[in-house]
Formats: sequence, C-alpha cells, structure tokens
Amino acid sequence: MANRTDPLAKSIRGTNPQNLVEKILRSKIYQNTYWKEQCFGLTAETLVDKAMEIDHLGGTFGGNQKPTSFMCLVLKMLQIQPDKEIVVEFIKNSEYKYVRVLGAFYLRLTGTDVDVYRYLEPLYNDYRKLRLKANNGKFILTHVDEFIDDLLTKDYSCDIALPRIKKRWTIETIGSLEPRRSALEDDFEEEEKDDDEHLVDATEPMDNDKQNYSRARSPTRDKDSYRKRDTDRYRDRDYERDRGRGRDRDRERDRDRYRQRDDKDYGRERDRDRDREGRETERRDRDRGRRRSHSRSRSRSRDRKDREGDDRRRRHRSSASPKRRGDEPENTRDEPKKKKEKKATKDDGTDHPDPEIAAANKLRASLGLKPLRV
Repeated sequence: MANRTDPLAKSIRGTNPQNLVEKILRSKIYQNTYWKEQCFGLTAETLVDKAMEIDHLGGTFGGNQKPTSFMCLVLKMLQIQPDKEIVVEFIKNSEYKYVRVLGAFYLRLTGTDVDVYRYLEPLYNDYRKLRLKANNGKFILTHVDEFIDDLLTKDYSCDIALPRIKKRWTIETIGSLEPRRSALEDDFEEEEKDDDEHLVDATEPMDNDKQNYSRARSPTRDKDSYRKRDTDRYRDRDYERDRGRGRDRDRERDRDRYRQRDDKDYGRERDRDRDREGRETERRDRDRGRRRSHSRSRSRSRDRKDREGDDRRRRHRSSASPKRRGDEPENTRDEPKKKKEKKATKDDGTDHPDPEIAAANKLRASLGLKPLRV
C-alpha cells in the first residue's frame, strides 16, 4: 500500500509516474531503510522538510547499488505528484540548493518541453557547488549549472533514463519559445550606451557637412546595427552549440544501437555454438550406444558359437556305440600295459646281457639310482 501511486495522480507520458524510474532501481528504493522510515506518509508540505535535510545528490552507489536519499525523494514526488506551483517554488528557492536541484530533476522527468527550457535555463546562472555521489561511493564536486546542463543535453542522469525533449531551435521556429537571452547582454548594453554618449559629445562641434554625414550615419543606427549583430552572433553561437550537442547525442545513440546489435549477434553465435555442441554430444552418445550394442551382440554370438562347439564335441564323443566298445578283445586292452612294463624293464637295465651289470642295475634300482649304461 505504501508503494502505490496516488489514485488522484495523472498519467505522465501515457504511463504510471513511478514507471519513469527503472524497475530494478525502483525495487531497490522500496527495500531501502530511508524509504521505509523517512518517506512513509510524506505529503507535498512535509516533503520540503526532508528535501532541506539533503546534503548530496546521486543515483546509486556501492557494490549492492544502494539508492541515495535524493533518489528516494524523487520517487516519492512521482508517487504523490505535487502541483506544478509547488515544483516551481522548489526551483525558485535560492536558499537551499539541493531543494532547487530536486525540483529541477522532477520537472525534467514530468514537465513539457517548453516548461523544461523555461524554468531550467535560468539556473545556468547558479554557480554554487554540489556534492555528487558516484557509483563507487566517493563524492565528486560539481556545480548547479553543470547539473542543469546535463539534464538538458544528456539522456541519462543519476542512473535514470531521461525522457526525450525537442531541441531548442525547433521550439523557437514553431514560436512556442522566445530566443534565449543571456545575462551578460545587459552589461554589453550598458557599455554600448557609454560608448554612444562619448561619440555624441565628440560629434557636437563638428561642421554642418560633417553633421549631415553624421546624420546619415547616426550613432543610434550604429548602436542598433551593433545590437542586431551581437544578438545574431549570440543566436548563431547558441544554435551551433545546440547543434553540436545534438550531433553528440545522435552519435551516442548510434553507438548504443551498434552495441545492442553486436550483443544480439554475439548471443546468436553463442546459441549456434551451443546447438552445435549439443548435436555433437548427441552424435557421440549415439555412436557409443551403437558400439556397445555391437560389442554385446558379438560377445553373445561368440558365446553361442562356443556353446554349439561344446555340444558338438559332446555329441561326437557320445556317438561311439557301446557294442563296439564291448566287442573289443581283452588283448587290445592289455597291450598298453605290456608296453609300459616292457619300457619299465628296459629302463631299469636289469635285462642287460652281462649278468654282473644286470645285478648291479637291479641293486641300483632297489636303491632308487639310475641304471648303469655300458
């Protein structure tokens, strides 16, 4: 409830006045302790007391980008939407400079183009110092006229995007605004008057011819010509300055546009690379699955072949009939035993033709020794 806009407030530029502040900054202000403690229940009359207590201005500062008290009061003014007369009194207040700057900043956000130029341009003559809190938390020295110049020429101020306004020379061509009059023109006019008086005193003792010549070339006419020349010069100077500022603003706008375009292209390329990498990983996983299934099928086929081979061998062994086995004579069965016995006898050396050697071999065989070989 405390963060809602006044139901009687009018929409500014077709939207809620609080939407002129970015949502991220607006949420940070709502969570700030200064907003909860000092800005709760403020009205247009009590807001002046809080504005008089401000000792610096700025947008956000610190690592968490905390909002300043100046920015909290700006959002509070957008919420309650004070009358235009109150805002003009803020700007005309010459005693408190931060109250004047607060009113000027609010008028720059909500006012029309003509009102912005009409009420903010006289503040160019205010050269008082201001303390500006930077994003790193340090204070920077600035002046009122510099801050007003930023409001009229730049697109951002105090971390807020300022609404676009028309250029001064376009409003002058329409006729809604008079040409700007510098505060130094009065001094120039006084000097010109003094010079004209000296010229009149010097031309009184001149002859009639010279007086006729002076009538043809009167000092008042010269004064008017000089004045027109000076006004044209100032007007051209202001036009060139506004034109240069407009060019700078267009260049910054083009740079931002190119940066946004580059960011979009970079994001597209990054998405393409991610899609490409995802496809490659899917392809690799698919190949791995195929290899695993192929190896499994091969191992299964090998196991199957081994089983079939074992079965064949068993069948081949069991294919011999028992009749054939029973028909074999007993002599054939005893033949390998006899052969072994013959080999054993031959290996003992007991069958040697020499009886002495045969006896010796028998003795050696009983002792577990090798037979003699002669």
